[in-house]
Amino acid sequence: MTTMKRCLVTVLGIACLVTATAQQEKVFTVKANEIKAAIQPAMWGVFFEDINLGADGGLYAELVKNRSFEFYKPLMGWSIQRKQFREGEILVLNRTETNSTNPRYIRVNVRDAVNGSLGLTNEGFRGMGIKKGLRYDFSVMYRQPVTGVTLRMELVTPKGEVIGSGMLTPSGTGDDWKKQSASFIATVTEPKAKLNIWFEGNGVIDLDMISLFPEDTWKKRPGGMRADMVQLLADMKPGFIRFPGGCIVEGYDLATRYQWKKTIGPVEERHLIINRWNTEFAHRPAPDYYQTFGLGFFEYFQLAEDIGAEPLPILNCGMACQFNSAELVPMEQLDPYVQDALDLVEFANGDENTQWGKVRARMGHPAPFNLKMIGIGNENWGPQYIERLKVFTKAIKDKYPAIKIVSSSGTDPNGDRFDYLNGELRNMKADIIDEHYYRSPEWFLINAGRYDNYDRNGPKVFAGEYAAHSTDKTLNGDKKNNWQAALAEAAFMTGLERNADVVNMASYAPLFANIDGWQWAPDMIWVDNLRSYGTPTYYVQKLYSLNKGTNTVSIQLDDKNVTGQDGDYASACIDKNTNELIIKIVNTSANTQQSAFMLQGIRKTATSASVTVLKSDTSAINSFDNPTAVSPVESTLLLKGKKLSLQLAPYSFTVVRIKMN
Repeated sequence: MTTMKRCLVTVLGIACLVTATAQQEKVFTVKANEIKAAIQPAMWGVFFEDINLGADGGLYAELVKNRSFEFYKPLMGWSIQRKQFREGEILVLNRTETNSTNPRYIRVNVRDAVNGSLGLTNEGFRGMGIKKGLRYDFSVMYRQPVTGVTLRMELVTPKGEVIGSGMLTPSGTGDDWKKQSASFIATVTEPKAKLNIWFEGNGVIDLDMISLFPEDTWKKRPGGMRADMVQLLADMKPGFIRFPGGCIVEGYDLATRYQWKKTIGPVEERHLIINRWNTEFAHRPAPDYYQTFGLGFFEYFQLAEDIGAEPLPILNCGMACQFNSAELVPMEQLDPYVQDALDLVEFANGDENTQWGKVRARMGHPAPFNLKMIGIGNENWGPQYIERLKVFTKAIKDKYPAIKIVSSSGTDPNGDRFDYLNGELRNMKADIIDEHYYRSPEWFLINAGRYDNYDRNGPKVFAGEYAAHSTDKTLNGDKKNNWQAALAEAAFMTGLERNADVVNMASYAPLFANIDGWQWAPDMIWVDNLRSYGTPTYYVQKLYSLNKGTNTVSIQLDDKNVTGQDGDYASACIDKNTNELIIKIVNTSANTQQSAFMLQGIRKTATSASVTVLKSDTSAINSFDNPTAVSPVESTLLLKGKKLSLQLAPYSFTVVRIKMN
């Protein structure tokens, strides 16, 4: 676009009037019959890690914090309510010798108690989100020598107003632990409720696994996930879901690494550990951040199946986080780590006659999960990683040759560390190399052609974690998901799609963040105790996933790939299943661009095309009050023969679908 500037001198300075001349039409050439590469069905996926209260306090719908009293401070999240102080009324006991996975419980000595005289209050995860008219299911594990104690449950507002209540009278006696439940209906919606448990009567009772779930979990599963959060994922139709992280796979040290076998089976037998994001960020401490593993490997596999995504589990390779302790398991002690990987494949794919397939079946899923790929290590680097990876690779390939292995290329997309790993992995003929990039929006624009010259016959690339980090001062300096960042990601993704023969998978990170408990600012989906919304990045990712296609085709401007000319970035593909041409084009400039797309290699097209546009000011964000401020707008555009004329709005991402006859 050309402009004329006429400047007028005023008493206040110089004011410029900008007059636009007629814009010359820009012509893109799309060769729909020039097939470049197959796009993998699992191309666009999601990456989950329990950061920012992503699992406990987020996706996992449990409302009670520290339900089993296993936090470093056993009563963290709890407070004792009493009218008259009596020493020893509530005690924390430990049974490590008989139950090492869940040793602590509380003993309540109830003496002539009436409602309101002795109780416990749980604050939830930054409060409890309660919905009017919804049923809430309370449960507890207990044991008592004789009956005589009744529990009265109350949901209360911050002002102490009761908005739901129920009663539970434990009926069993003896030395064995029993479980009992009760349900009640909430009468008011409250985002910051608390749970009171009042004890009435006389007697001694031991309590553990005190739990409260809403009835409206995903698929109504008892003890399940928040339905609104899962629905946002399901709406994306992701090709895969990578879990459980991320840095929590490594742990601060090996003692706090993620161990999948401790996350399956009955929830009361799962071994709680501290979350490594508990103390990682000094400016955002989260001393109450633990992993209960109510959301464990079985639930991750089930979630992947529910939303039609391939599961991609990542396992520890015998290395803790190298930024923290850099602890290594000696090579001669690596076998248990390798066996964990082999056993995981059996857990996912083995029949009911295998050791771990039987465990899966007993958990309610007799059919296999059809695991096809597995990641070894997360952001690990150096020769120590390569020597451990080689041991894992041989063992897995010997027993399960069809399983694809995802290998780490470290923390950065360039530099000596990356160059070393990339060279070693290519020499090993690795299946898939996981590359991560957290960079400025400018980096993503500059690197939109990153894979244009990669080896087409070498290992495939997994863009496993990426996010454009904007430092827009209108956001108080926080690196959050504004439209500038999402637009840069959309531009970069045109290069990922164009090079689908090299890049087989990609996922943004992190996925979820709780507005009251985040450690890392740029995230795809934000939640509070009742609500959730997708950021501009969410809608970019969703549009790519819903418009994936089956094969890339050529789109060029002046006989060159569209990688930033005049601020434009583009890719194109066809969908053989629907017989459609799909064009994605990003205009990162401040100008409206009159564009024409010449469609070659098509005998005939439909008379109209569907057009979906994301556009906004670069500083725009979505919020709880305005969750769709930046969101797609759909329209229909007439076609004139094999020419599509289209105005590209400033700072816009446009997806065009054209039916080919």
